[in-house]
Amino acid sequence: MTASQTLLAPARSANGRLDGFGLGLRTPHYQDFIDAPQRVDWLEIISENYLVDGGKPLHYLDRIRRDYPMVMHGVSLSIGSADPLDMDYLAQVKALARRIEPAWISDHICWTGTSSMNMHDLLPMPYTRQALDHLVARVGQVQDFLDRPLVLENASTYVSFHCDEFAEWDFVGELVQRSGCELLLDVNNVYVSSVNHGFAPRDYIDAVPAAAVRQIHLAGHEDHGDYIIDTHDHAIVDLVWDLYAYTLRRIGWVPTMIERDDHIPPLAELVAELDQARRIAAAACMPERTAACA
Repeated sequence: MTASQTLLAPARSANGRLDGFGLGLRTPHYQDFIDAPQRVDWLEIISENYLVDGGKPLHYLDRIRRDYPMVMHGVSLSIGSADPLDMDYLAQVKALARRIEPAWISDHICWTGTSSMNMHDLLPMPYTRQALDHLVARVGQVQDFLDRPLVLENASTYVSFHCDEFAEWDFVGELVQRSGCELLLDVNNVYVSSVNHGFAPRDYIDAVPAAAVRQIHLAGHEDHGDYIIDTHDHAIVDLVWDLYAYTLRRIGWVPTMIERDDHIPPLAELVAELDQARRIAAAACMPERTAACA
């Protein structure tokens, strides 16, 4: 098998789990995926975009799902909220999962508001023992209801709490160990938070429980000098690419995808960026990648 063949290997690995390089499925690219095969191994959907009874979103989702494996990524679970879990929302997520059979379902380590106000944002958790206990119990409820492990993403953050008892990476590691959930490691979010809070991003990566990492996110951001905002509306910057390479050398190969949520370019441009991820991954861990795809 040549290096190029390895990089374009099928989206299912030898053990039957999702593999390869994916993109976030976005409305402007629906027809591209229908009209011709794309150099994309799998797709990630935003769950909330398809929690509907019918219409165009589900029509296109069903059509594209015929050709591409998918994962589900939510933004409304609010796993860290003090409010009761929204079981109606979880029932919709479970029904969508039955429809498309995703390789996994993910959301974020965050809260999104209260029963009286949804901020439609990923709000930071205090890194305390009390918050950790709360999250572990809630993750258990969700995993029991969905009957599968939940995959949770490290969110980018812009403030911290005086009451914090853990570094973020230690908090995340404890959550994974105690709850049995898996980790969606957003490398861009690690970089964004490292600038905003003044820590070394490699310290975060070094502490990640490697065996629990199910997926990697890559994305662009807005750089405002002394702070960074995770906007998903730019190309990935060199420092994030470098951190991605370091991550793969540290934890080994993990399925990787690129997010773009605003200023969405033609699909060919995103596929070219995905090819850069392939090249970096090949250089970082070709022996592991070759063995996985042989």
